[in-house]
Amino acid sequence: MDRIKRDMNVVTMEWLNSGLLQKGDRFVLGCSTSEIAGKHIGTSGSEEIASVIFEEMKELQRETGVKLAFQCCEHLNRSLVVERETMLEQNLDEVSVIPVPKAGGSMAAYAFKHMDDPVVVEFITAHAGMDIGETMIGMHLKHVAVPLRLNHRIIGDARVNAAYTRPKLIGGARANYENTRLNDSCK
Repeated sequence: MDRIKRDMNVVTMEWLNSGLLQKGDRFVLGCSTSEIAGKHIGTSGSEEIASVIFEEMKELQRETGVKLAFQCCEHLNRSLVVERETMLEQNLDEVSVIPVPKAGGSMAAYAFKHMDDPVVVEFITAHAGMDIGETMIGMHLKHVAVPLRLNHRIIGDARVNAAYTRPKLIGGARANYENTRLNDSCK
């Protein structure tokens, strides 16, 4: 458990130091606690691991002001646990389900139990996100997703992928992008 805490803390610090997250941005987390524990996804969910991940994500939220969304597993069609406030602000549609470890996943179930006023929504368009254990968060990221190549790419035994988004480039060869918020790969 100490290794998982250290791994999560390092990754959280990388996000904080990236400068890519702004207050109000939506941040989606997909997480397999089974994969973190070195098992096959969906076979060994752990609330203990979920609690470590949750606390680090809450720290990221405190430091940046992002709105967290915890992705459920495929048994709930990758719906997301968010605060009711986020649902209302973003005009998201609530769905009628409560995630549990075997249908939703341990991370989403833990988040649902520990958020202030949680609801489950079917879709979100997030500004950034992180996928721990290859849970496929891409469907919930805004266009255009840009990989964030973290230096620390493992939490426990699970691979970590991260991405942020940037506005679409439109207009062609004559367009000017000089004063827009673009990443280095687009300049």
